[in-house]
Amino acid sequence: SLPDLDLLHDPEDELLCANLMDLVQATLGRAPLGAKRCSRLLMPAQLLAQVRTELLRLACSEPCGLRGALLDLCVEHGKACHDVGHIAVDPAVVPTFQLTLVLRLDSRLWPKIQGLFTSGPAFTPLKLSTGFRVIKKKLYSSEQLLIEEC
Repeated sequence: SLPDLDLLHDPEDELLCANLMDLVQATLGRAPLGAKRCSRLLMPAQLLAQVRTELLRLACSEPCGLRGALLDLCVEHGKACHDVGHIAVDPAVVPTFQLTLVLRLDSRLWPKIQGLFTSGPAFTPLKLSTGFRVIKKKLYSSEQLLIEEC
């Protein structure tokens, strides 16, 4: 039987996660995906809510909660995976686990043709898909990796 997640709910983690999601969006807003172009990656509200829930769930079993997390942000674009940022949730805490959040570009038609309507090295807004993957690695244990796909 799974533990009741309401019992593991930490109000401090909720606030930390809200701040973390702001940092994630800011980092995605200046993501370098191409050699000549920077892209402003737009995170749909549904994706933001799903990622937030998943990060809180993965942090609830950790000794320091979300404060002990290192978050690596990656974006899949075709077969390539681009590293777009690294965030220490609380730099004053020794990290106990690492989360790699792998987001995907929306593969529908609009992202493929929008380059036809823009020119120059301006920021190109690209929408992210609601699908994502989170890889959790405990830094204090030799346990295997935990990979969650949503």
